[in-house]
Amino acid sequence: MRNDERKRNAEDSREDLKKTNERRIEELLNINNRYVRTQRHLEQNKDIASLDQLEHAFEIQKDREDRMENLKNLIVNGAQDREENIDALEKRITFAGGYLENNSSKMDQASLENARKKQEHRKQQLENLLE
Repeated sequence: MRNDERKRNAEDSREDLKKTNERRIEELLNINNRYVRTQRHLEQNKDIASLDQLEHAFEIQKDREDRMENLKNLIVNGAQDREENIDALEKRITFAGGYLENNSSKMDQASLENARKKQEHRKQQLENLLE
């Protein structure tokens, strides 16, 4: 009986990992697509953008590079270290907070609400990790 239970648990665990990695790969592709579009936009508009806009775009790109690297490591190596996860969430909360502060007046209502919900979710994740 215990062997059957262990086998079922192992199968469930493998299935969970498979689903998790599928979500990670999907997110990696989404981030990469946004990265490529922004990079193309920067190349096309670098001569008409202000210095502040360029700096902000480069910050976004750096964050995306970090997130893509993190996702690649998670897919290859498995679970993320708790401290790394906390650091990544704190960084995203800070970055997204600055983005919302600087751009909320320019965003449409649906995008603004979505960004605020994501930010709230990040804060809840961080609280859960810190408990």
